[in-house]
Amino acid sequence: MEEKKPAAKQTDEPREGFLPDFCNSHNVFLVVLMSELLALMLTLAPGMEAENFWRRLAFISLFIQWVSLTAIFLLCYFRKWFDHGDSIKSAAISYATSLVLTFLYSLASIWILKSLGMLNPDSAWTSSFIQRNLVICAIVSAVVLRYFYVQSQWKTNTEAEARSRIQALQARIRPHFLFNSMNTIASLTRTHPEEAERAVEDLADLFRVSLADRNMLSLGEEVEVTKRYLNIEGHRLGDRLQVDWQIDPSVDLRTEIPALILQPLVENALYHGIEPLTEGGVVTIALKKRGSSTRISVSNPLSDKTDQRQHKGNKMAQDNIRQRLALAYSLESPMKVEDTGKNYTVAFNIPGK
Repeated sequence: MEEKKPAAKQTDEPREGFLPDFCNSHNVFLVVLMSELLALMLTLAPGMEAENFWRRLAFISLFIQWVSLTAIFLLCYFRKWFDHGDSIKSAAISYATSLVLTFLYSLASIWILKSLGMLNPDSAWTSSFIQRNLVICAIVSAVVLRYFYVQSQWKTNTEAEARSRIQALQARIRPHFLFNSMNTIASLTRTHPEEAERAVEDLADLFRVSLADRNMLSLGEEVEVTKRYLNIEGHRLGDRLQVDWQIDPSVDLRTEIPALILQPLVENALYHGIEPLTEGGVVTIALKKRGSSTRISVSNPLSDKTDQRQHKGNKMAQDNIRQRLALAYSLESPMKVEDTGKNYTVAFNIPGK
């Protein structure tokens, strides 16, 4: 029997910092939006004066957006240091940066207003203007940093919960699948020894990946694991199982995805779709390119006596995958399920880089 190479170790380092990725356009948009809301609140604070409202809003918005966008640029530029640096130091530097930027832009604003003749050079308003801006910045920055920290802690706890769930799911599935596989191999040993040997190799490869405790796999590795699983089940189901692989040549199989996210869906398709059908059926596994994303779908026929959508085991596996997709890609609706009564399809997108 040919010796297989062990699975590669996961090299991704955990992120230690709690600040979000400010190079991400979504996060930049949120900061700009929050800054504008803050500008609106500060404009309304003295009272609603229709004559000066829009001019005040324009000046305050411009000032706050200057500070926010400059801070975002610096945090994006030094992103690697913030991600892997000490959280307390990162928070302190971020806090100090916002105060320094506020002070510098306050001085710049005063200079511009004086240059345009809109402010008396001897006005005592300048010192109170700087002090007020620094106090507001100190309070708002502290609240924002606290929000980022709480959000980071919540995400860390959610990731830990997701890992524990998949480990529990694997622990529940492995013995059941192992017993079925060993029975299949035992039945093949006397009649088809070569097929039994291939089944042992497939089983060894499948469990090598499953037991590796890796959180991420490449799309190619996930496809290979699924093929190994289908080879083993093919010995048990025989001609009743037909698989239609539809993989676009443009799909990047090096794309990293959450581990064991395709194989459980295929297992559900066999258990709830193929096994109840006396004549069997076709399981369609499609990987299609959709712009910068990859669309993955698993489809299987349904028996009149099968309610795949409501089955407890199937629902648990789908909920587990849905949660891990939402966690990995920050998607609100990461999975789509379509039940036509004769066919059952589960599909999801893997966002591109």
